[in-house]
Amino acid sequence: MTESIVPVLLSGGSGTRLWPMSRRDHPKQFLPLVTGQSLFLDTLQRARLVCAEFEPIVVCSEAHRFLAAEQLREHGLGRARIVLEPVGRNTAPAIALAALAAGADGGDPLLLVLPSDHAVDDLAAFRAAVQHAAEHAAAGKLVTFGVVPTRPETGYGYIRGDQTLDSSGARPVAEFVEKPDVETALRYVESGAYFWNSGMFMFRASCYLAELERLAPEIASACRAAFEAAHSDLDFLRVGAEAFAACPSESVDYAVMERTREAVVVPLDAGWSDVGTWSAIWSLGKAEVGGNLVRGEAYTVDVSNSLIFSSGRVVAAVGVEDLVIVETSDAVLVAHRDRVQDVRQAVDCLTEAGRNEAHSHRQVYRPWGNYDSIDGGQRFQVKRITVNPGGCLSLQMHFHRAEHWVVVRGTAKVTRGDEELLLTENQSTYIPPGTRHRLENPGKIPLELIEVQSGSYLGEDDIVRYDDRYGRVGES
Repeated sequence: MTESIVPVLLSGGSGTRLWPMSRRDHPKQFLPLVTGQSLFLDTLQRARLVCAEFEPIVVCSEAHRFLAAEQLREHGLGRARIVLEPVGRNTAPAIALAALAAGADGGDPLLLVLPSDHAVDDLAAFRAAVQHAAEHAAAGKLVTFGVVPTRPETGYGYIRGDQTLDSSGARPVAEFVEKPDVETALRYVESGAYFWNSGMFMFRASCYLAELERLAPEIASACRAAFEAAHSDLDFLRVGAEAFAACPSESVDYAVMERTREAVVVPLDAGWSDVGTWSAIWSLGKAEVGGNLVRGEAYTVDVSNSLIFSSGRVVAAVGVEDLVIVETSDAVLVAHRDRVQDVRQAVDCLTEAGRNEAHSHRQVYRPWGNYDSIDGGQRFQVKRITVNPGGCLSLQMHFHRAEHWVVVRGTAKVTRGDEELLLTENQSTYIPPGTRHRLENPGKIPLELIEVQSGSYLGEDDIVRYDDRYGRVGES
């Protein structure tokens, strides 16, 4: 198959069932949960196997744009097009934006649509399935990948196929069905006619848009209006916010795939997982003695069939079985493996209690680097700030807090009012409230400093940005 294939990565999820590692502000697709790199980069590498001219399209939220851009940049994928959704409107509009972007230069490629938070073990089988799908997509079909089921799973939707079309086992789609009970799922698996709904697709950009126009014209119209109002901003394509906000929120399954007469399902037997729960992580890993999957500084005595993740502190477990224990710098999860589907209920409880841990990590990533809130109390907060080489914070001001900066590594270029300072290791400066200031790293190594904030209000929204190389003027 020589026709151009453009990978489309959908990266809008939050992955709350994998809390406390996955959180709204830094979700699972950007975390190394299965291999040594993030699920997002794993997905890109899979796509690279089947796409000769590799210029992916990434559709993600405003909040995650710098996470996506930085991971792309670190791995030499700066040519990727990043389309920003002003608000979440589910997969049908997200794919429409990607299709419009793919055809903006007059081309009409095949789109390989991949959620960016899945895992695939058998890359050769994945590549073969994509090649079979490309043949049908080139002929005008809308292809979905149906995972060959290995168990009567009740957590997935299913696709029933009709009579086979070719040697790959591709079939016209007979119906999509919702998540079944155990008895129904067992019947589906035994029949051999049902597949798990993977959420992966392949079709020609124009074919998808034509079916969307026919079956969900209000979505197509809103997406076209939003795309026509788009403008470039650094590495990103920002679509019209008002037009996109007016778009109905609908999945591609409901809007198109369940209603089109052109749907084909191609079987995928490649060790697929949606990495949706901690039990899925446990099953994907290589269990050690006793069936345990242990990562980080964790020690076990008489423990079996458990997953233990430690991000930093030592975890010791004694005499337990079938548990999930996940330690991060600011939160710990302990759950029975049979109840990991309910982790989001714990997140809901934290949200209702107003706990920041529900949606943010202690370490927060920014386009210039990151900061780690290492201590805090009434009227003070201490952060460890790391600024990447060449990184630059916005020119900003705070109304309610003063800041003390102590350089512990590297060189800091500091703007403080009308002054400009160059600080090195063990040197410091003080930023009074109401003073315009900026921090830059002009050096070749990361700049690390300790910031001590003091004042009546220390929230991150106490910030006025006057200038920002990352386009965040006006954001808080």
